[in-house]
Amino acid sequence: MFVVVGVSGGIAAYKTVTLVRALVTNGHEVHVVPTEDALRFVGTATWEAISRHPVTTSVHDDVAEVRHVALGTRADLVIVAPATANTLAKMSAGIAGDLLGVTLLATTAPVLVAPAMHTAMWEHPATQHNITTLRSRGVQVIGPADGPLTGGDSGPGRMVEPEEIAAAAEALLAPRRDLADRIVAVSTGGTREPLDPVRFLGNRSSGRQGAEVALAAAARGARVRLVAGHVDDGVLAAAAQHPSIEITRVSTAADLHEAMRGASAGADVVVMVAAVADFRPQTVSDQKLRKEDGDGTATLSLVANPDILLDLVAHRVPGQRIVGFAAETAADDAELLERGRRKLARKGTDLLVVNRVDWDRGFESPDNEAVLLTADGPVGRARGTKREVADALWDAVAALPPVDH
Repeated sequence: MFVVVGVSGGIAAYKTVTLVRALVTNGHEVHVVPTEDALRFVGTATWEAISRHPVTTSVHDDVAEVRHVALGTRADLVIVAPATANTLAKMSAGIAGDLLGVTLLATTAPVLVAPAMHTAMWEHPATQHNITTLRSRGVQVIGPADGPLTGGDSGPGRMVEPEEIAAAAEALLAPRRDLADRIVAVSTGGTREPLDPVRFLGNRSSGRQGAEVALAAAARGARVRLVAGHVDDGVLAAAAQHPSIEITRVSTAADLHEAMRGASAGADVVVMVAAVADFRPQTVSDQKLRKEDGDGTATLSLVANPDILLDLVAHRVPGQRIVGFAAETAADDAELLERGRRKLARKGTDLLVVNRVDWDRGFESPDNEAVLLTADGPVGRARGTKREVADALWDAVAALPPVDH
């Protein structure tokens, strides 16, 4: 595999020599792209000797071969270790003032960063904002570790050991293919129940989590049937371009129910991520409801929508796995788990992903946190980007015991 290792200017750069050696030993073609500051810690000669390739920091070298673009476009993986606060800030802002910055902008390969800095710098709101931004773009973050730092201080900010970074790199370079040739049906987004031609009952779901579940399944070899309700702009962009993902758009809970019945037929795994309206208006007005037509008050009568997840479980085909999601408001983890257990018992799914939501958590966010539940109890907790939660979901599905239904 073609691996680019970016090195920024921190004392932990000496550890990256060991990382590069490990990658080369494992048979990868490694190109080191240091910053000018990085060369103050480890020189060009060392990087060239270890990587067996020329090293430069400038976009003006090898211009005829457009090396500054070629490194990014050829890369199967880009690693930045150490990733200083300065480098993380530049990555977040898209600054491309040197070869490393240009390479990061030119690549579509996975990017893995190993932060290394003083604890105060790591905990600064600007750095945490930059990390959140990078994670939302799919950048993988490993560390930092908590331990002794340069200067006698101790705390979070220490770069994780080269062996850990190498292991994470190998996992990204050789993704799991445990869903190869499997058919997966996934729902995502929110439903909208019309009140009149203008208004509807809806929810705050962005559709990001379901889209990431679909993309993670496709990355593991699955053919994915993605049924999407209303989602935020751009959420389906990557899925729409993926050759293994077929998208069906729906609006109401009734539309979603019908589409998921079709998508689940013959599917090996069904994952209901969509935020489905529990109720719909009993009557839908053909005309816009106006304030001047009433006395200043309005009464809305609602009727329950069908329980799509329960219906899918009732009509599952032999050997089919079904995963549900439960977005719950809860005072603490104990209440969240109890609500999850009750819902799992009602629905009868193989796995239930339970996440806490409130005004500023769960919805409309690039991150998520969830507990993974089976009938035997919790089997894991996922925390991080919605892609990381999606990967944890598929890991939990793979770990389920043989199907007995």
